[in-house]
Amino acid sequence: MEIEKLAQMLKNSRFVVALTGAGVSVPSGIPDFRSPNGLYAKYGQDIFDIEQFYKNPDRFYNFAKEGLISMLQAEPNEVHRMLAKLEEKGLLKGVITQNIDGLHQKAGSKNVAEIHGSVRVWNCLKCAKRYEILDESHREFLLSRDFRCSCGGLTKPDITFFGEMLPMNEFTKAQKWAESSNLFITLGTSLVVYPAAQLPIYALRNGAKLVIVNRGETPLDTYATFKFDTDLVEFSIILSELLGISLK
Repeated sequence: MEIEKLAQMLKNSRFVVALTGAGVSVPSGIPDFRSPNGLYAKYGQDIFDIEQFYKNPDRFYNFAKEGLISMLQAEPNEVHRMLAKLEEKGLLKGVITQNIDGLHQKAGSKNVAEIHGSVRVWNCLKCAKRYEILDESHREFLLSRDFRCSCGGLTKPDITFFGEMLPMNEFTKAQKWAESSNLFITLGTSLVVYPAAQLPIYALRNGAKLVIVNRGETPLDTYATFKFDTDLVEFSIILSELLGISLK
């Protein structure tokens, strides 16, 4: 079986990196924004457009109450736990994630590059005050003031909107990991959002093997050593068992 070969590859590889997308968080109850019933269908994809944010911040804040604050209640699933255990056992160098939900850290992953930022931190655009919304008092304060800072300024989550630059320190770290890897695994990402989709290409250029785990096709399927078009949770359970890892 190919998954048995992958388990052996993981044991024999010196520098393994994982790239995760929205599909990894769906089993935790966080909807894929792009799905037919996703939040983009309700609010429009321009909800994350920086110009639209400045034009109508309250539209974004209404979305945030439903689509972002609720993420804080989500719990990691078997995919997050598998990746954390792989790192703990020294089989995985780090996780690069397009997700903003913080579930990799919640599962115990230490080396995480959040290339699209994090919903856990909100910053005032006027006075630069920082709000940690895992802190209940910070969260309740922002919600009670319709996300206005104590100075009256607009606040914005520390995530990358369309029209903004990615956080360079995180992306630089991710690029270095990709270029250093000899096994690069993508999970739950369709590899169509750039520059994240460039990372497996950096890995391939430097001689790494590519493994893709995703429901549906990706543009890089033909370059993959293995492609698993399967349920991510089921995949994670089987791979963990093959590696002797308990996900409990």
